[in-house]
Amino acid sequence: MSCTLNPDERPPPGAVEGDDVTVASAAVPPARFSAQIRSHALQNRIMELILERGLDVGDALPTESELSGELGVGRNTVRESLKVLQALGVIEIRHGFGMFVAPNNFSALVSGLTFRGRLSLRHKGEEAMELIDVRQALESGLIGSAIDLLTEEHLSDLRRTMEAMQEAAAKGEPLAEHDAEFHRKLYAPLNNELLINLMDVFWQVYRQIHEALGHGPVNLDEQVRIHWDIYESVASRDKALAAERLQRHFDGIRQKLKDVASA
Repeated sequence: MSCTLNPDERPPPGAVEGDDVTVASAAVPPARFSAQIRSHALQNRIMELILERGLDVGDALPTESELSGELGVGRNTVRESLKVLQALGVIEIRHGFGMFVAPNNFSALVSGLTFRGRLSLRHKGEEAMELIDVRQALESGLIGSAIDLLTEEHLSDLRRTMEAMQEAAAKGEPLAEHDAEFHRKLYAPLNNELLINLMDVFWQVYRQIHEALGHGPVNLDEQVRIHWDIYESVASRDKALAAERLQRHFDGIRQKLKDVASA
């Protein structure tokens, strides 16, 4: 006796369909899909529980046993979901003390984006280029708003950072940390902690992709000059020029990625 499958029941690609049975060839077993769906649902339920109870950063979660009883699942299942939530930066597990709502932690995001970007270098570097596009759009798009809120104190902080960068270049020292600090100070007037965290994420991803592409000869004086140009356009409160110079700041890594694509 044959049966007709509705669209949701049709076999996955690679399946061999007979009169009475469908044999999945090299496909993930349905049981595994079901387990993944249940695990994801449990993770969401635990996050909802945190919100429902009004827990905040640093607050303790119920124990594994309490969660197991409340959610109606085994402790091992709860434990596996908690490990995933820890990896996502939602909770923090302190062995011997308990589980707590984690503070802001973007390390998982950095790791994931860096992996995808570096993996794409094996092909045409498209994902790496997309990451650069996002950082470039974020910085050039928000510089005008930062200039609107710029104070003399902000400008003095930015200048001190540039002077430290120039001093480091004169000694032949790496400029990466000074570069990161410059970009943080550039958007400090916005007083947006999430923005600064996201910019740090993209800066770390950017640096690791840059390193994966290979250093080659580094012109420290040129790097300093590029940042002084950005500083001067900001100090003169020329929004259009500042946005244009920030766009050009990414020309070097863009060219390296284009070379990867054409190789």
